[in-house]
Amino acid sequence: MQSASAHRRGAGRRGGVRGPLGLPALHRVSDTKPRREGEAVPTGPASPSRTSGRDRVDVRGWLGGIRLSGFMVIMLGLVVLAAFVLAPTVGTYLDQRQQIAALQEAVALSEKEVADLEAQRERWTDPAYITTQARERLYYVRPGEVVYLVDNDLPAAAVPQEEDKVTDDVAVTRTDWMSQLVRSVATAGLARTAAPTIGVPAPPAP
Repeated sequence: MQSASAHRRGAGRRGGVRGPLGLPALHRVSDTKPRREGEAVPTGPASPSRTSGRDRVDVRGWLGGIRLSGFMVIMLGLVVLAAFVLAPTVGTYLDQRQQIAALQEAVALSEKEVADLEAQRERWTDPAYITTQARERLYYVRPGEVVYLVDNDLPAAAVPQEEDKVTDDVAVTRTDWMSQLVRSVATAGLARTAAPTIGVPAPPAP
């Protein structure tokens, strides 16, 4: 019995570790190669295929995250419906505000006109104002007064022009006295009638 058990233990050592069904267990074989002394050891993942699999985006999970619930759909529908309902109401409100502003401006102008008419009515209650208006508009006069009416029938060319404003600055006028002297002598020599002498009686007519 001892030799048989020893034989089994020896077979077990030679055969390696067995699994639950009596099959030899698989050992994980490292695929790493022996590195030289001083060679840099990579810090990233050992297998590129595993890394690419981990970095791959799960599209189904992303779409499921943004999936709208029924409550959100109802709320969006209510917002759109409110926008369609309130848009005409807001437009009508703005139009009414513009009309109200225009009416207020018209009322302010009417009030100003009414104030002017009331002031004019107050002026017409003054006897002095009534007398002045009767003189200017209807040419009325009091008993014993004489009215002179001046008819301005002069042509536009004959109307005297307004004189220039008088200033305190002294203006120096340059004139040619020789030409003026010659012109005066020529005018006096060509005159047909002599100018009367002041203080000398005219000779009697023949």
